[in-house]
Amino acid sequence: MPLDSALTPERAVLWLRGDARPFALVGDWLGTAAVLGSEPLRVAPSDCERFDLLDELPEVAAATGPGRSVAVGGEDAVVGGGWVGWLGYGLGAQVERLPPAPPVPVARPLFSLAFYDHVILYDGEGWWFEALWTADREDALQERLALWRERLSAEPPPARAVATTPFEVAANGSRGHVAAVADCRRRIVEGEILQANVCLRLEADLDGELLDLFARALPAARPRFGALLDGVVSLSPERFLRREGRRVQTEPMKGTRPRAGEEAARRAAHDALVDSTKDAAEHVMIVDLMRNDLGRVCEYGSISVAPARVEAHAGVWQMVSTVSGRLREDVGDGGLLRATFPPGSVTGAPKVQAMKVIATLEATRRELYTGAVGIVSPLAGLDLSVAIRTFEAHRGRIWFGAGGGIVAGSDPELELAEAFTKAAGPLQAIGGRMADAGSRRGLTSARVRAALSYGRRPDPTHGVFETVLVHDGEPVALDEHLERLAGSVAAVYDVMIEPRAATQARALAATATGTARLRILADADGSLAMSVSPEPPRGEAPVLLSPFTLPGGLGCHKWRDRALLEALAAHVPGAVPLLIDTDGLVLEAAHANLWLVEGAALLTPPADGRILPGVTRGALLAGECVAREEPIEFERLARADAVFLTSSISRRRAARVSA
Repeated sequence: MPLDSALTPERAVLWLRGDARPFALVGDWLGTAAVLGSEPLRVAPSDCERFDLLDELPEVAAATGPGRSVAVGGEDAVVGGGWVGWLGYGLGAQVERLPPAPPVPVARPLFSLAFYDHVILYDGEGWWFEALWTADREDALQERLALWRERLSAEPPPARAVATTPFEVAANGSRGHVAAVADCRRRIVEGEILQANVCLRLEADLDGELLDLFARALPAARPRFGALLDGVVSLSPERFLRREGRRVQTEPMKGTRPRAGEEAARRAAHDALVDSTKDAAEHVMIVDLMRNDLGRVCEYGSISVAPARVEAHAGVWQMVSTVSGRLREDVGDGGLLRATFPPGSVTGAPKVQAMKVIATLEATRRELYTGAVGIVSPLAGLDLSVAIRTFEAHRGRIWFGAGGGIVAGSDPELELAEAFTKAAGPLQAIGGRMADAGSRRGLTSARVRAALSYGRRPDPTHGVFETVLVHDGEPVALDEHLERLAGSVAAVYDVMIEPRAATQARALAATATGTARLRILADADGSLAMSVSPEPPRGEAPVLLSPFTLPGGLGCHKWRDRALLEALAAHVPGAVPLLIDTDGLVLEAAHANLWLVEGAALLTPPADGRILPGVTRGALLAGECVAREEPIEFERLARADAVFLTSSISRRRAARVSA
């Protein structure tokens, strides 16, 4: 049904404020200029089969009644409705066997999908109300039609103010990214992989709503695949998959140059990209990977590759190719996604091994970033973008990923600069900016072993736990331990722990005599198991610390999966593993927080998301005026007057670092 309106998409999206699960797709989605919607008919549950869900589309007959008649499969078939949302990078672990990912500063679900039986569409000339009309939804759809007629006939309320603090590199900072690129290049030279896409994470505080952020960014960035979704503002330039009928195509991007000027600059960028051995190698490998991915589900002999082209996007020129094929008749959208997800342009080659390298080298877990955003309609088919140039937000924090493909000829410092170049345009579009890069700290000594050479990161699905000291039946600082446990369960699993936990813990602790330890184990559903055991006597000799590097550390949760720490301890019998990030900063010991004594000062690494904020550590910071948090370089340990550890069980214990 036509809607009389002169609003632009960036103005119309403001009418979505206050609606349930609003979305806006603006740019080049499904061959139209904008698709808006809200109030979905169905929201996908967290335990569903994510990819197969995309095949659950209604049978659609030809339209009848007033308005524009739409023939199924005809030229005028547009959208009508369908599944809209995003698929996080972590879903790749459901397709391939991958090691656990790095810690995540702000946890979000693996995916977000909802089914809409009506949308508002802008075709570049006018607005339309489109619906997958059914008799039982007629009254509701008539109300929605009337509402959108009223809305689009008037100017929406103005956009509200939105602001962010300066974006900073999360976890191990710029130096950590340089170290990751250098290690990736070493793996390529040694033959482990051909290419990997290595990324960093930029974070800031957010004051305002993503709706206003999106409305502000649209006219500035003019993205090809702009999207406002559940906790997401995407300004992606890259198409992942487009399926129309049985035809499917992907458009991988590889090769980047800063953008300045227009046609003359485009020609210069084109020549520079084409003539660059590094960029050409990066591009050709990913095109070949995507051709192979599509070949797994397309008819034999149907795959074709168009010549590469150079496109202008926010702040950059990028080299793009189009790979096309015809899906086999037995393959649906779910099968297409399982064969191709996550996008090859943001993983590497060979794809599975590159994803294992990514999990090893990156300091923070990718959430939506480098997954997919988009829509699948029973009329218009499927259209997904690659989730790059994408902002994610939750609980007052906003973050953004940036990186690039690493090949044998990559320069780590230039790769860091390229990541910042890619981030500059989107940040400018939302009115944000980068914080100062910070000091150029040296990297850790080459003699420090890499922790992930001896095991894998902790698997969050095993749960989290707390260990509480018990004196003569009384648990020490129980409330603080339970608060930390509840925070971890809420952040990682989005559930609450049992409400009677404190009562149960005190009752169990009361059965202990002398000094004991109370263990509280939490499962992913929030259920708890508790046990109490005598505390064995501990020695008085200083603890020997053996250093290992671990990008991003273990994070701020106490994981029940201790396999990595046990493997490190077994590698150096009699020593306790000391974790150091690849930026050269000390994090924590395997079971305790680290402290340095320098003169009258007591110093401990900051609780910046990379370490467990110990209860005893917190008490010492609160009770000692000379105690403070401060970044500590590994080389600084040797110059300290003393080193000691704190934990809830052993309290304070002297330590020394092995030579």
